[in-house]
Amino acid sequence: MRRESRGLIEEIATKIAGDIVLSSNTGKAMRRWREYFRISQSELASYMKLSPSVISDYESGRRKSPGAHVIRRFVRSLIDIDIRKGMPVLSVLMKLTLSSSSLQEAILDMREFSRPLTIGEFCDRIDAEIVATKSAANDVILGYTVVDSIKLVLDVPAYEYVKLYGFTTQRAAIFTKVTYGRSPLVAIKAMQAGLGGLRPALVVLHGPKRVDKLGLIIAEREKLPLALCKVETVEDLLKRLSSIA
Repeated sequence: MRRESRGLIEEIATKIAGDIVLSSNTGKAMRRWREYFRISQSELASYMKLSPSVISDYESGRRKSPGAHVIRRFVRSLIDIDIRKGMPVLSVLMKLTLSSSSLQEAILDMREFSRPLTIGEFCDRIDAEIVATKSAANDVILGYTVVDSIKLVLDVPAYEYVKLYGFTTQRAAIFTKVTYGRSPLVAIKAMQAGLGGLRPALVVLHGPKRVDKLGLIIAEREKLPLALCKVETVEDLLKRLSSIA
């Protein structure tokens, strides 16, 4: 493995460990990262030479929160197992770590859920109304990305848009500072053509009182669920998102 890659992996390991340590619920954070890496409790326990019940107890909060040494072993084990599998998760994380400063500034929040949510459930949590492709309300999403749509369009190269997906395309793409709702839908349609058909599972617009007619037509033709968020400010929207477990 090249020195640059090793350095990136160490940076990722530090960020994961920091996220766990600083989390208000250490066990939930451990479970979230284990699930991100698609590693079962038994597989992780075997690698760490622990009983699966120990991992389960940490994640559920039945056991006292682990110390720094256990968290380091936990994170290192996730990374080592992923490397053995060909780095399916680390390769994505490394790309995200290398994102340009303009993309990092455009992303206001980005997270995966600890459990899947239906589009309908998610929209209820953020006071959003589904206005196109309503039949997808029971489809599942696994996370979200919130972007400043103005910075995204003006400052971020189109080839970096794929990094908005984080770990999965099965997520909500939330565009803030939207005036009419046309440009995000046009951008997503163009993105699909350039990225082999990749697209979010849900598009949420924050800002407009109604959606531009062309935006609605694009969403219906593309069978792309589209919702309009009624929360007043971006700060309030981010607070609602942060409350989702």
